[in-house]
Formats: sequence, structure tokens, C-alpha cells
Amino acid sequence: MIVQPGSSLLLVDDDIALCEAMQRALTRRGFDVTVAHTADAAWRHAQERPPEYAVIDLKMPGDSGLTLIPQLKTSSKTMRIVVLTGYASVATAVEAIKLGATHYLAKPVDADQVVAAFGLDAGNPQQPLPEHPLSVERLEWEHIQRVLAENSGNVSATARSLNMHRRTLQRKLSKRPAR
Repeated sequence: MIVQPGSSLLLVDDDIALCEAMQRALTRRGFDVTVAHTADAAWRHAQERPPEYAVIDLKMPGDSGLTLIPQLKTSSKTMRIVVLTGYASVATAVEAIKLGATHYLAKPVDADQVVAAFGLDAGNPQQPLPEHPLSVERLEWEHIQRVLAENSGNVSATARSLNMHRRTLQRKLSKRPAR
């Protein structure tokens, strides 16, 4: 993808070190980068100056990155949005794309992968299929993430939907995703 010099990009992540590194790398690739560490701060920046591109972390304090996608799309229908997450799940990936994200990437990522993701307009029918099915633990994680997304991140409502004690659900959510 060829970036027009000075294209505006909004980088939203609560990890300050990652933001600094990604900001430097994206600036070297021709973007004019604005950084925010919460969804609220990102929305304020976008209202003042709607960016052409956005890179949004999924899990942040306060509102998740998913809540920011439709807000950003209202400020610019042509905005290209890439969602980053350290907690990749099928449910959140599907939800991000439904809400208007251009692409979804699991961390760790580099600036070249982000820039390449901005240029993707369609899926890849040649994408290799996994050789091994998901483990039961991974399927459970995916299901919990889907139900959590359906309940807008509300842990108590999700626990009720899953017929699970809230503390049990919180323990499961605090663990890393199963492989």
C-alpha cells in the first residue's frame, strides 16, 4: 500500500511503550500519527480531526476498542481501521469486522503488517486451513469471548448467560487464551 505523505493516523493503545515504538515506525512510513491511550481520548481526537487511518487496541481500561469502531466510522465512512489484540478470538475478530474494521491483527505486530492490513479489501481464499482442530480449552475461550461480546463486555451478565459463577468467569478471563 502506498501512503500519501502526511496521511493522518490515530493510534489507540494503553501500552505506552508499544505506542511510542509504533508511532516512530509509522511516522517513518509517512503517517502523521496522533496517539491516544483510551477510547474516550481517541474519540475526542477524532472529533477535532477525523483521521484517514486508525489502529485500535481491543482491550483497554474503560471502553474496549470495539466501542470506538462505530464512533470513528461516523466521523469518516472511508476511514481504514485495524484492530490489534493480545487476546485474539474468532468472536471479537468477527465483531470488529462487522462494526467496520478493515482488518484484525493479533499482537505482536510490526508497522509493516499494520500498513499491509490497511490495504486489504477482501479476504484471502488461498489462506491455508489449520491442520489441527481447536482444543476444547480454546473452544471454551472462544465461546466465552463471543458471549462476552454479546453482553458488551459486562462480566456479570456474561456469567449469568453462561450459567457460571462470576468469580469463576473472572478467573478464566484473567488467564491467557488457550492454544
